[in-house]
Amino acid sequence: MATVTHLLLAAEAQFLTSAFPAYTKINGTSFPVPTLAYDAATDEAAFWSLIASNYGSGNVTLTIFWYADTATTANVVWEAQLAAITANTDTQDVETDGLATLNFVQDTHLGTTGQRVHSCVITISNLDSLAADDYCTLRIARDANGTNATDDMAGDAMLLCATLSYSDT
Repeated sequence: MATVTHLLLAAEAQFLTSAFPAYTKINGTSFPVPTLAYDAATDEAAFWSLIASNYGSGNVTLTIFWYADTATTANVVWEAQLAAITANTDTQDVETDGLATLNFVQDTHLGTTGQRVHSCVITISNLDSLAADDYCTLRIARDANGTNATDDMAGDAMLLCATLSYSDT
């Protein structure tokens, strides 16, 4: 049994025409830091496309690497949704396909240091009939209005990257 992992970079995200995080590249002291800046007051979402190479079975694990732009306390709520289409089998129109029911996590800023890197995990159990080698779209959003849990962190939540992983058996 092996784990398949996909790296999702901020620079590779796609967006709808409204309610999306700003793509930013902060010039750090020693290196650039590309991020997606998710607003504290507006629900915003970004999307990644991938092929579920060698997907076996079970839930999918999404690990989000993020930091707070200005905050040093409070909670942020991340959401994830998946759409899966099996080529040559599914009859769904790719341009009108929907996303499965979302899964979410509430993560707490560990405090004291602004711009400290955090990570959190969302177990995606709503898989949209995911099968090996499906064409998939993944949505990652910030639940700024707190529909699912309390998101009370001030300022932007900066997504650095994420990994999507699953078992090949």
